[in-house]
Formats: sequence, C-alpha cells, structure tokens
Amino acid sequence: MTAHTTPPYLRIAAEIRRRIVDGELAPGDRVPSTRRIAEEWGVALATATKALTALRQEGLVRAQERVGTVVAGPPRRAAPARPRTAAAPERELTRERIVRTAIEIADAEGLAALSMRGVAARLGAATMSPYRYVNSKDDLVLLMADTVLGQLPRPSRAPAAWRARLELGARSLWAVHRAHPWLAQIGPLTRPLMLPNLMTYSELMLSGLDGHGLDPTTMLNLNVLLYSHVQGLAVQLEREAQAQSVTGLSEDEWMDTQTSALAALTASGDYPTFTRVITAITETGYDLHLDELFEIGLTSMLDGMAVLIEGRRAKAP
Repeated sequence: MTAHTTPPYLRIAAEIRRRIVDGELAPGDRVPSTRRIAEEWGVALATATKALTALRQEGLVRAQERVGTVVAGPPRRAAPARPRTAAAPERELTRERIVRTAIEIADAEGLAALSMRGVAARLGAATMSPYRYVNSKDDLVLLMADTVLGQLPRPSRAPAAWRARLELGARSLWAVHRAHPWLAQIGPLTRPLMLPNLMTYSELMLSGLDGHGLDPTTMLNLNVLLYSHVQGLAVQLEREAQAQSVTGLSEDEWMDTQTSALAALTASGDYPTFTRVITAITETGYDLHLDELFEIGLTSMLDGMAVLIEGRRAKAP
C-alpha cells in the first residue's frame, strides 16, 4: 500500500513504532493516549484506539492502570507468530473475561477509548465475538459498572450505628470511584441505573437512615445527597485526566500558565475577599485535594443529618 492508501490507524501505529524503535520512547514511557492521538493526527477516537490496539497486538505497548498505555519493551524483530485459528480464542471467551478486559481499558484510558472492537483485539478474538456474550457497548458498560460496584460492603456486614453505616457506605463508594473514574460518567443522577449492586448500596444507606423518624421522601433525598457528593467529586477525576491528556500539562503546570490572569483579577480591586484570601496563602500555596473535599463534605452532611435525626427524635411522642 502507498502512503495515500495506507489506513490512518496503520500510519499512526507506524509512527509510534518508529519512536519506540529509535529509542524516543523507552520501556515504561507513556505513549500518546487515544485523546492525544486523535488531536495530533486529526482522527476519530475509534481510529486512535485501533492504532494502539495494533501496537498491543505486536506486544510493543501495554495498558498500565491509572497511567495509560506505556511501552512494554523493545520491539520484537523475530518472525511473525503463526496466525491463530478463529476457533481458539472463541473457546476462551466468557462474559466475565470481556467485562474484566473492558474495565482494564476504561481504567487506563477512559471510557471514550472503550469499544467492542478494542475489547476483542485485547482478547485476541474476532471483532464480532464479544457480541455473542454482550449485546452492545451500552450493555457492556452497565455490566462493568455493576461489577466494580460489587466491591461495596453488604448491609449484613455494616455497623449497626446509623452514622458509622453511612460513613462506611460513602467512603467505600468514593474508593470505587477513585479506582474507576469512568464510573461517574455513565449516568445522570436523575436517571439512576437499575443495577443489583447499586441497589445493594442504596439498601445499605437506607437501612442506616431507617428507624429514626424520617419520612420516606427524606430518606431517599438524603441517600441521593450522599451519592451525589461522591459522584460530583468523582467526575473531576476523569475531567482532569482528559485535560492533562489534551493539553499535555499537569494541574500545577496549567496553573502556572494562569499567573498573569490571576494577577490581573486580584489587581482589579473588584474582588476584595478573593484577593485577601489569595494573598494570605501566597507563601504556603493552595492545593486542591479531592480526598480532603470528600471528607469535609461527608462530615458536614452527616453533622446536618444528626441534627435532623435528633430533632425528629425530640418531637416523637
């Protein structure tokens, strides 16, 4: 094939392969993400994913959790391996393997990089094989969500005290979102996912709120409030990963580019309280830590719930 007829994904794979061969990318180095490839080469995310999949099949790159796709090692110059028969990988496929592989891809590269084709390639199976076990990508994402939510504690193993039970549930949910940032992207709060393990989480939280004089509407609202606190912060995990991938700048590096804009705002005199606060932390600096925000929000909400519960108890006959 000529350069003009070679599929875009093969041209991209060839360029990244060259960087590895020439030593520009060493083993363990992060290779361009699907988002960066899409931006740099002007292609769709699906094309970018296909390029990385081709490199994975060669053994040149691998997915590393919470890092992305990295160089696996020096390129293999041996003769190509004998092609597999179509039947071999088919016998090895299961729904569980498909879901587990999809979770690995989403954890490493984000939900946008996930495709049924990419899952099949990672498993060394025919492109359409996963559809024998999962109807669609949407169904796959739901299975992924239910699987990772299965890590949450069961009501039977939770503390009896209402506050300790809610703390356990909220912190466990935050830990799951921390490990799987894509989870916060898959459904709006107003359209809850009817997943068994998400219902198990709600059972845990509602059982903690039960028996304290709260009406059903209040119980549901408080459960949603705690869930939205976790989800709202967790959304930022994936957004930061996307921003870093697109700009190539870390959070601190990006803030450094905003110095002049910040100086102009504080010098304007229009925001005296903001200016006073920023000036006060000039020496120590300010780092926004999502874990700290989670704890502050959780404590504040539980304190408010304690007031509400105690007030209902006081009114009880």
